[in-house]
Parts: sequence; C-alpha cells; structure tokens
Amino acid sequence: MDLPSKHPRFFGRHLNSVACKCVALVVILLFLRVVLLPSFSGFDSINHNNAQLTRSRSLSLESKYGIRRDKFLEVPQIVWGLNNQKIAFARASLTARMLNRTLLMPSLSASLFYKELDRLQPISFDKVFQFERFNSLCNGFVQLGQYSFLRNQTGVSELQKGSGRKWTIERDLDQLRQFSKDPYDKYEVIRIVGKNPFLWHDHWPVKDYARVFECLVLVEEIEREASKVVAKIREVGREISGQTKSGQNSIDSDGSSLQAVPYVAVHMRIEIDWVIHCRKLEQRSKMSQICSSKEEIMERVGNIAGLKAPMVVYLAVADSLLEDPSILTGWRDGLLPFEKKKLRVDGIYKKHPYLIQSAIDYEVCLRADVFVGNSFSTFSSLIALERTQKMIRMGITSSCGTHVRWPSYAYNILGESNGPQRWMTNMSDSSLKAISYGTNIISC
Repeated sequence: MDLPSKHPRFFGRHLNSVACKCVALVVILLFLRVVLLPSFSGFDSINHNNAQLTRSRSLSLESKYGIRRDKFLEVPQIVWGLNNQKIAFARASLTARMLNRTLLMPSLSASLFYKELDRLQPISFDKVFQFERFNSLCNGFVQLGQYSFLRNQTGVSELQKGSGRKWTIERDLDQLRQFSKDPYDKYEVIRIVGKNPFLWHDHWPVKDYARVFECLVLVEEIEREASKVVAKIREVGREISGQTKSGQNSIDSDGSSLQAVPYVAVHMRIEIDWVIHCRKLEQRSKMSQICSSKEEIMERVGNIAGLKAPMVVYLAVADSLLEDPSILTGWRDGLLPFEKKKLRVDGIYKKHPYLIQSAIDYEVCLRADVFVGNSFSTFSSLIALERTQKMIRMGITSSCGTHVRWPSYAYNILGESNGPQRWMTNMSDSSLKAISYGTNIISC
C-alpha cells in the first residue's frame, strides 16, 4: 500500500515547489472569479435596475401630480381689492406652474389701501379660502404649499421682476424660462421680489385663470354669512309677493334656491374712488362706455326684458365710499331696491374687514338670478366669468337672444330695448387683459 504523500497533489503532480504553489494560487483565484463575480455583477445589475425603477416611479409621480412638491415659489403680499387679489393669486399660481413649483401660501390683504402699504393688514390665504379644498380641486394643475413644508437645504434664489416700458412680455417670459433651469432651478425656493403679482405680465389664456378660480372656495364661515344675506333677500321677496314659506325651500346642486322669488343683483359702481378712476380711464382710452350715472343704471336695469314685478333688486355697493345716499329712489315701478342697511344685514358686514365684506357681496351677486355690473370692474368681470362657466356646464354656449339661467348684463354698454348689454365671457381669449382692465366687447 502506498502511503499518502506529505505534499498535496494537484492534477496528479506534487506541489513541492514555490512555482507550483503560485500556479495553484492563480488557478484558485481564477476559479473564484468565474464562480463568484457573476453574483456580484448581478447584484450591481439589480441595484441599477432598482435605481432605474425608483427614478421611473419618481417621474411617474411628477407626471401624475403635475407639480413638484419639493420646490417652491414665494411671492410678495397680495394687495388691493378682492378680485384684483384673486387675479394676482391666479397669476402667481400659474407662474409657479410654469416653473414646475409649488406656490407657498401667500398673504392677502384684509384692508383696502392703495399706497399705504404699512396699513394693508395682512391676512392668511386660508382665512378666506379653503387650503385643502384648493389643492384637491386643482390637483395636477397648480399646487399650494405651506412654509412648514420647507427643508431649508439649498437656500433661496431671488427673482427681481422687471418694470417700465423696456420690460416687455417677451423679456418677462424669457426670465421665467431662465429660472426654470439650472443654476436657479436647484434652489428649494425662488422668491420673487418687487411689484404686486396683479401687475405682472400675463402669459396665460382665460381658461387657465378660470381653472384656478374654480378651485377658490370660500371658508365655511364666509359662506354661511353670504347664505344669511341671500336668505334675507329671498325672505323679503316672499313677503313682497305675498308668498308663504311653505314649499319654497328647495335647493339645487350649487346651493341656489329654486323658489319662485328670484332677485336681481346690481354691482352699482358710483362710489367716489370709482368715479375718479373711470373718468380718467375714459379720457386716456377716448371711450365713453365706462362710467355710468345712477340714473343711467336705474333706467337700463328697468329695461331688462323678462323681469317680473315685484322684483327685489339687491344693490352691491361699498357704503363707506358712497357719496350719493339716494340710490334707493327713482327705480321703475315693480323694482324694489335694497342695500345692506334697508335689508338689515349691515351688522353681518360690519364685523368683518373689507376683504371679507367684499367676498360676501361677491357670493350674493354670484347666486343672483340676474346679475348686472360694469364691464370695466374686476368684481363684475369675475362674477360674469363664473356665471359663464355655469352656463357652459349646462350646455349653453351663447346668451344672445335666449332666455337662459344665470344671465349677466353690463349696464355701462347699451343693449337691446335701451337695456344693458348681455354679457358672456369669451373663454377662448388668449389673455386675461379684458377681465383685468375691462372691455366693451363682451358678447352679442
């Protein structure tokens, strides 16, 4: 019997030299490389595939929601009247959309001061409009965020809005495009400094603004206050027409009453500040269909075809700015005018700042069976826009020559039978300029 050798054998040879040992070591290493490295290679491949899948999912999320939620746009405090503020907010939202950023919840202004910026009484957006409701309705289109969302990782980049005649729409658009790319896009926050968003250049069609406006839902407290005023108007209508309350309380899907006591809402712009503004505007534009006297408004509203007497006419007017207290006299027989004091709802308004008062009046006018306003007023223009949207949802594409629900009129423009001109917003307009600054080309 052969005894086992004290030296190991490899392929039938004794490894009794350093050279052989080296050869053996190389062979072993090659063997391990062939057997084990594919596993490591596969591991790298899996990692790579997972990374690709993660990026793919991230991109799909961005595509689904439309707007990044880790990049933000900050804008200056929004000022002026309610509807100028709504336009400014929409413009800021659409600017954030263009930059693929979430708009940080801006501060609105509760008071109405045009030049005394230190007296603007800032009020948070969510004290007027529902924050979560806005994001729900506008999901995938524009997005609103809170400052608590910030992680403060990359700092802030400031964007100075240009001004003056040399700052054209094209230059403004080029600036926004630049800030949508590196190196600016890497910052967590882009802060726009300078003028109020209402004065920014307009790059978006009416339908985009309308989409944002649809997402602005008043907080429940303001909605309830508006409902109290509308209920009072209809109660007065019942009393005047001799109707009882029984069987008169059916409500349609948008909260408007179906009872047989309709009312007309007139945004009666005869306040001191408006008279000064519209006269200057007429001089600059060389137009005559902007200002309307109290008598002209009364006459044209009285000539609206189809108004059945008796009819309550609610006058939406800023009482603190009202120079002529005789707005309740001189109306056509059968038209019964009421303002806040005569209606005994002035107490509802007095407990709120200017912005909330305006929001209540806006809602009262929006719900009216017939609305009459001034086509050069942003308040009237946005009401006409919302009522146009209601009509479109009902399948109505034109208000001309037909008896339709939610009709609107402009008393500053002469229409049929010496009445006010029918008013329907052009939803295909490429710019909000007509609504922001007014027009006499409104319909028909």
